[in-house]
Amino acid sequence: QVQLVESGGGLVQPGGSLRLSCAASRSIFNIYTMGWFRQAPGKQRELVTSITPAGRTNYADSVKGRFTISRDNAKNMVYLQMNSLKPEDTAVYYCNGNSLLINIWGQGTQVTVSS
Repeated sequence: QVQLVESGGGLVQPGGSLRLSCAASRSIFNIYTMGWFRQAPGKQRELVTSITPAGRTNYADSVKGRFTISRDNAKNMVYLQMNSLKPEDTAVYYCNGNSLLINIWGQGTQVTVSS
């Protein structure tokens, strides 16, 4: 069974950048659609972005033009590059992988955008 581990969260000033990483314990090549979700205090968990095994991407309107998802199947890695960060981006970010009935979550990593 695949395990996911996130890293790269932290505290950053508005307008700054962070890169989140998600490492899978075994190959995800042509198997899992990967995504990043986030949940802010008092808000519903939302899908930020996703990427299919073939590389097709989707983004929430709130992050289009600022965030970029990518994957390296050979390294079993998924990344989220976050630029022009805003205070409203503050949330716990979760890596997710799914394939048919399989749905796997990472432990979450805190991103705080504050001056």
